[in-house]
Amino acid sequence: MLDTLGVQRAVLVQPSVYEFDNSAMLDAIAASDRPMRGVAVVPESISDAELERMHQSGVRGVRFNICDVKPEQRGKISMEVVRRIARRIKRLGWHVQFLMRVDEFPDLEEMFNDFPTDIVVDHFGYMKPPANIDHPSFQALLALVARGHCWVKISRAYSFGDAKPFARALVAANADRLVWGSDWPHPQMRVHNMPNDGALFNKLLEWIPEEAVRARILVDNPRELYDFD
Repeated sequence: MLDTLGVQRAVLVQPSVYEFDNSAMLDAIAASDRPMRGVAVVPESISDAELERMHQSGVRGVRFNICDVKPEQRGKISMEVVRRIARRIKRLGWHVQFLMRVDEFPDLEEMFNDFPTDIVVDHFGYMKPPANIDHPSFQALLALVARGHCWVKISRAYSFGDAKPFARALVAANADRLVWGSDWPHPQMRVHNMPNDGALFNKLLEWIPEEAVRARILVDNPRELYDFD
């Protein structure tokens, strides 16, 4: 898929199904013939030595899934636990990535106002359809992006409808805090026909017609966020 799209660098994100076992992701990074970074899922009990080992292996962030989880697991991720982990990874220059539906958090700005690290929010904010850019939580997300403390991954647009208004609003807020993601191999798909990754990638031409802005999102921004050489 990466070769077909012409992707020269890549970031692997630990899927929730593997929980805290990051070995497959770390093995894939080590075996890759292209520059790779990783975003891991870790327990609060992880040692500083293990965090350092992951850093040397290419990990540059920690991920928390706070929406697409089993019903019995919902609400069990304490933001104080997240903050404690964030304080520990700050010295490594890592970020915290959230799979969250921003429309479920009316206090979004307050949640992240003094967060210890930069944050990355997946999938345009992953709002439930029918999503609208005027939603107060999306407006709060735009405010966080504008301040530079929050990054948004433009990916998985097929989960909520027309992504162009969201992309344009995010670009207007702060194009330097956007990164693109393929979301391959498209977990949580509940239809039989998988998305065409080439067609999804080409959507960038529609969402972001400015070539210089696309270059920032595809090249410059991920270089900064993921610490590519």
